[in-house]
Amino acid sequence: MNADAQKRNAEERAGASFPRAARLLKHSDFDRVYKQGRRHFSSHLTVFYLRQAVNDSPESKLPDRGARVGFTVGKVLGGAVQRNRIKRRLREAVRQRRMVLKGAGAVDVVINPKKSVLTVEFAVVLDEVGKALEVIAKKMVAK
Repeated sequence: MNADAQKRNAEERAGASFPRAARLLKHSDFDRVYKQGRRHFSSHLTVFYLRQAVNDSPESKLPDRGARVGFTVGKVLGGAVQRNRIKRRLREAVRQRRMVLKGAGAVDVVINPKKSVLTVEFAVVLDEVGKALEVIAKKMVAK
C-alpha cells in the first residue's frame, strides 16, 4: 500500500471523506431544495438548504440518511476548466467541514458559488463553507 492510499484510508477513518451517499445527485432533489428551501448568503457563496422529505410509508426500509451536499456551477462562471476548478475547491472544503452537519439530521444542501471563489484564497473558501454549514446545523437542530 503506497503513501497516498494510506493517507486516504486514514482520512476515511477520521470521517473526512465525501462519499457518494453524502452527495446530492438527482435533478429533482436540486429543484426541491431551490423551490422549497431556505437560503444563506455569504460574500462568495449562496447556500440553499432544506430538510429531507420524510418517507413514512411502512414498506420503505431506507436507513436514516445524513446530510447531502450538491454543487451548481453555471456556465456564467467561466469555461469548463474554471468551473471544474471551482467544484474541486468546493468539494475539498465540504470534505473538510462536513462533520459540522453530523447532528443536523437529514438535510439537503446546495452550494451555489460566485466567480470570486476561483481567485480567493482557499482558507477563505474553507471558512465560508464552514460558517454556512454551522448556520445550517444550528437552524436544523433548533427546529
